[in-house]
Amino acid sequence: MNLKTILVHLDHTERCSARVALAARLARVHVGHLVGLLPTGRYEAAIPFGAVPRDAPDLAAATAAWLPHRADHVAEAFRHQMAGTAGVAWELRRTDRPALEALVAHGRTADLLVMGQEDEHDPPEAALRGLTGRVMLEVGRPVLAVPCFGRLDTIGTSVLVGWDGGRAAAVAMRAALPLLGTTPRVMVLSLRQPGEPDDEDALLPPEQVAWFERHGMHATLRREIVDGDIAEALLSSARDMHADLLVMGGYGHSRWREWMLGGVTERMLRSMTLPVLFAN
Repeated sequence: MNLKTILVHLDHTERCSARVALAARLARVHVGHLVGLLPTGRYEAAIPFGAVPRDAPDLAAATAAWLPHRADHVAEAFRHQMAGTAGVAWELRRTDRPALEALVAHGRTADLLVMGQEDEHDPPEAALRGLTGRVMLEVGRPVLAVPCFGRLDTIGTSVLVGWDGGRAAAVAMRAALPLLGTTPRVMVLSLRQPGEPDDEDALLPPEQVAWFERHGMHATLRREIVDGDIAEALLSSARDMHADLLVMGGYGHSRWREWMLGGVTERMLRSMTLPVLFAN
């Protein structure tokens, strides 16, 4: 399966250009189409303090114009970056719809969404907090979350798959196949905490390795007991194997009408140090 439509979330953060570069590289490899989706924030975001002079002659008009003006700069940066990127078909979609609503709607017409990790040093507007996780839970497509720091020279050459035998992990593992290189190093890692049962019938370790081998990839399997944080254990293993991609199910639960992230998923989105492919 190729990635014929890749959607990248455009925003005003410094990391946006790195996210676009990664998405464009994937689009080139897959001879796909790149969509840059730019929610302006016009109807949902507060104006950062000091963005509009308090003594402006028409404060209401200046405030109403600020977010579209910021979006103009983001759009121009995207156009300039893509103009210097050869071999990629692309388009810019700009919308005033709320970011969550827009990303879910447009994301459902894409094969992959590329979004960013929140940067604690560049906190988003209140309406955008937790955006990547909320989109992942609702969109029905895999989401590639890009960390807010670090190099993104390669992806899919050394891959860690978090495997718990569950539905979300299975969907993520299948969704990751197009991102894997021709000869990737794949490790399937199953973690459990002390006291949890070792359910081999659910994990099916030999079958997981055989599944990768039928796709022409060599995979190894590791099972560990972790007396601590599962997200940190996954990240530690990724560092040890110099992974450039982590694959895992994205979990949440419904509380009335609101989707809430599961603990491991929430901590991973906060602490990730490499690109993470989530699926739900």
